Amino acid sequence: MDCVVAIGAGHENNISWFASGFLYGEYLRVEKDESVYNVFLATNNHVFKDFSSVYLRFNPQGNESAKNFLLRLVGRDDNRLWFAHPNEEIDVAITQINLDLLKKYNIRYSFFHSDIDVAPIDKMNELGIAEGDSTYTLGFPLGIVGEQRNVVVVRSGSIARIKDVLAKTNIKYLVDTFIFPGNSGGPVISRPELISIVGTKSQDKAYLIGIVSSYLTYRDEAISTQTKQTRVIFEENSGLATVFPVDYVEETIKEYYKTISIKRD
Repeated sequence: MDCVVAIGAGHENNISWFASGFLYGEYLRVEKDESVYNVFLATNNHVFKDFSSVYLRFNPQGNESAKNFLLRLVGRDDNRLWFAHPNEEIDVAITQINLDLLKKYNIRYSFFHSDIDVAPIDKMNELGIAEGDSTYTLGFPLGIVGEQRNVVVVRSGSIARIKDVLAKTNIKYLVDTFIFPGNSGGPVISRPELISIVGTKSQDKAYLIGIVSSYLTYRDEAISTQTKQTRVIFEENSGLATVFPVDYVEETIKEYYKTISIKRD
């Protein structure tokens, strides 16, 4: 729960919480018997692209009210401070997070460890992840962030279609769960279960397996009884969410490292 962050825009006293994100720790090395990670905020490209800054909402360690932090997305020389996946069809973006600042303000946080908690496509194939496997989707639908404290909304669901992603012939898969505006950029977690569909494996550990992008819609028409013509078209939530595998978070981080390397050179 402490990996998930609400993202908002506006002014300090009037913030509209419109998206979700999560902290992702990219494993670097071992120092003095401890693993070292570079920590990023992961969310969707469409969450960041129209803003020069956003707010992030965290809980302090104690019982104090949630604290908002301003995250600048554009620097003083108008350079972009966040990174999108190079493929525009892949709705993933990252920016580095200053953990020292969070520690200074005694913020309670956690992050997904890339070497322990994450299942990219190859790992999902190894685990036998398949259609019908249960999932949790974490985030802040409809801007529901909690009154005093940051409180994550958890929705259960199941993988509806993933074979084409596991075969690396598609870039996103489907989860059968209702998501809404505000869920964009939130993590999708595999759910451990002792039982499984015949012909598939049961899962004994939870993994980060993807990042929410949007929901699929269907169109319904209101037809006039007099003219027999369509008068109104409704676009409704189908209950299917599109999810990008976590591989694309890794690829976006690699793109970030390339950019940093070029600047240093």
